[in-house]
Amino acid sequence: MLTGKQKSFLKSQAHEMQPIIQIGKGLVSQTVIDTVSKALEARELIKISVLQNCLAEPKEIATVIAEQTDAHVVQVIGRVMILYKKSSKPTHQTITRKLPK
Repeated sequence: MLTGKQKSFLKSQAHEMQPIIQIGKGLVSQTVIDTVSKALEARELIKISVLQNCLAEPKEIATVIAEQTDAHVVQVIGRVMILYKKSSKPTHQTITRKLPK
């Protein structure tokens, strides 16, 4: 579980990021889960946008993705969500090294 201080830090790190994954009409398929999982392993912190034609609520989508990838939902604002997961590879742990305790 992330503390308030950690969430605040992660939000500041994600502020300048662009969404790297978009979710549309197809909702959350296994392909989306696999893509998110790989992106989290490589980057630790990602933004995902939910397109207007998606029928599900962004908060529900964020919860489903986080459960299936063992990630943390940092924030959901409008149709954009921020997810964090510590990478298993030490060389990819750039965000985790800076994360406040």
